[in-house]
Amino acid sequence: MTDSSSEQARIAGKQRKLRLQVLGLDSADAEATFDRIAQLAARFTQSPLAMVNFHNDQRQMFRGMYVPPAPSEDGTSGESTGIVFDLSNVTREAPIDYGFCPHVVAQGSQLALDDVFDYPRFRGNPLVSDMGVRSYLGTPLVDNRGLILGTVCVADTKPRTWDRELREGMKELAETLLAEFKLRDSLLAQQQELFAVFDGAPFPIMLTQGADHLLRYANRAQGEAFGKVNQFSPGRLVLPALDAIGLFRTMDQAFHTGHPIPLAATVATYDRPYPQDFDFLCTPVRTSPESAISGVLTVAMNPSAHGYHSSEQQAFAQNVQQQFEQLGTGALPGSVAQYPR
Repeated sequence: MTDSSSEQARIAGKQRKLRLQVLGLDSADAEATFDRIAQLAARFTQSPLAMVNFHNDQRQMFRGMYVPPAPSEDGTSGESTGIVFDLSNVTREAPIDYGFCPHVVAQGSQLALDDVFDYPRFRGNPLVSDMGVRSYLGTPLVDNRGLILGTVCVADTKPRTWDRELREGMKELAETLLAEFKLRDSLLAQQQELFAVFDGAPFPIMLTQGADHLLRYANRAQGEAFGKVNQFSPGRLVLPALDAIGLFRTMDQAFHTGHPIPLAATVATYDRPYPQDFDFLCTPVRTSPESAISGVLTVAMNPSAHGYHSSEQQAFAQNVQQQFEQLGTGALPGSVAQYPR
């Protein structure tokens, strides 16, 4: 790869990463929507392995995956595939240069390998030695803005012909995910309207994304008190004062247990010459009632400065969570979340 093409690949990877962060897809977490697409791909093509694979600038993330069902106690499989991969080392992520999907993303077009051994360029790929792949069909996964985010792919342990019907069917299957990306963009726009209400709140509010607590949103009071940081920055690294008082451990608890967790702590702030007492409430957030926890909403109140009752803080956080879930079901929020005064 030339220096020019290497730089182009690096820039494209950064663009994909930012887009995946915005969409909430920059992790290897399994997601039912993408698992279903992988299963449909496997069934349609009669393949024992299928994935919905997102790429950022550093790794591949298999948010959708279908593998052969594990054999039952009598040695039979739940579905007869006749072929079983060695899945002992399979995870939901891989290095950015592993397998054949990176070639699909780089060239921006479908890649059909009837027999990997017919291609000197591909036959030495680790995917062949690690999992015994002999044939592969990968289709670019394009979002509603025309950006290639990854692939929808299937693979087999035997040579086979990927005929036109299978190739076109895989393209159509990948296109069905356009609706998912459009929905996420619509939800983001509505969330921004919700966030606009919080900007005027007199107390710090922040919303983090994922188990690593990437900063999705922070209102003005949050920045003034604890420091202004870039969107999608890792919270623990960019907000060391809050990490030192155990706030991110509390957020971990909320994220993994699914329950709101309070924390009372004294912390130095940028807007006061002396440390202040804060009551933090970390509330897990879902984008719909059925979805997995996507982040944590943290509200920080100074009891003496804000003159509030803890019940008001809890009601505010619950109201915000309910409105997030209403957005996820396609419903418009009810009354806008009102913060205690």
